[in-house]
Amino acid sequence: MKKRSSEINCICKAGYRMRTINTNEIITALKEMCVEANLSLSPDMADRIHEAAEREDSELGSRILGQLCENMVIASEEQIPICQDTGMAIVFVKLGQEVHVEGMNLTDAINEGVRQGYTEGYLRKSVVNDPLIRTNTGDNTPAIIHYDIVPGDQLEIMIAPKGFGSENMSKLYMLKPADGIEGVKQAVIQTVRDAGPNACPPMVVGVGIGGDFEKSAILAKTALTRNTNEHSSLLHIAELEKELLVELNQLGIGPGGLGGKTTVLAVNIETYPTHIAGLPVAVNICCHVNRHVKRVL
Repeated sequence: MKKRSSEINCICKAGYRMRTINTNEIITALKEMCVEANLSLSPDMADRIHEAAEREDSELGSRILGQLCENMVIASEEQIPICQDTGMAIVFVKLGQEVHVEGMNLTDAINEGVRQGYTEGYLRKSVVNDPLIRTNTGDNTPAIIHYDIVPGDQLEIMIAPKGFGSENMSKLYMLKPADGIEGVKQAVIQTVRDAGPNACPPMVVGVGIGGDFEKSAILAKTALTRNTNEHSSLLHIAELEKELLVELNQLGIGPGGLGGKTTVLAVNIETYPTHIAGLPVAVNICCHVNRHVKRVL
């Protein structure tokens, strides 16, 4: 069976096979993924918006949802970004421990792929090189990259361009263990209530519970990339996702913040073990343009 040109198997001294992936393949994949993610939503997200449009009772809300559906069609047909804020590139990398990356430094390769995707794809460049001096980098790099070393001989890349209208409305809470599940619920509800129309509803709400300060935030961001057709594998967390979805849609913020019963399209929660003295909760809000594309090399 003919191997892909990017795949080279070698026998290491330890006696097991390593798979080599050249960074040129990674750069090309990232370049294509940047454009793909910004031009179309995943099928599950498109379904959520269409379903919301069919059941929304508010006249204004229904009109807004209809415009979002129309916008998706125009973006696809005209091959233009579904939103003018093409986001900061968030990249999740799962690197198989039997993979050898050949060529450039992996981080540099990922940023090169993002650079090519945003410049050659004519996507808006939104990254500044210093948070205070604020000079635009001109190519939407650097990306924010999260690495995870996993078993196997594959490299999985997920890109999630994140707009900052919704990012700015996200929050992190360091709750006390005694606050319990009710404290978690109130934190999520208060965050969405405070976001109101500023997060371009209808929203997708990613929640991270547990870990520590930064782990809970990464969990919340990761939660946004989960298929909205899927609930947590933990029964009590799945029930919490369903309960929060109902309660958040009773806030009446509605599509575009103009009222209605469709404030949130989905609530995804990820958890992690934590310290006996803590209950970190991060709420990462995303607007209806919840973009993410995954490839496995």
